[in-house]
Amino acid sequence: MAQFASLTLQQTDAARPIIEAIIADNPGVRVLNMPGAVKLDCDGKLTVNRASVEQRIGRTWDPQEIHLVLISMAGNLDEDDDHFTIAWRH
Repeated sequence: MAQFASLTLQQTDAARPIIEAIIADNPGVRVLNMPGAVKLDCDGKLTVNRASVEQRIGRTWDPQEIHLVLISMAGNLDEDDDHFTIAWRH
């Protein structure tokens, strides 16, 4: 059975640039729009790159800020100053 890395974010103005960056940086990401939330699934891993979000919002962005709009995640977390990555490791 395949495991999908998954992030569910609030459907807010603050989350939209993060969602756009995830879609741009993760080929094959599947997006499910729900009332009040957006679920993003990808085979293997899903990465949010600091530089991609900063490009969209026009200011410095700390990957820790994702916690302000994060509803849930599925996978193992790897984060540093430049990225927030969810992945399944075998």
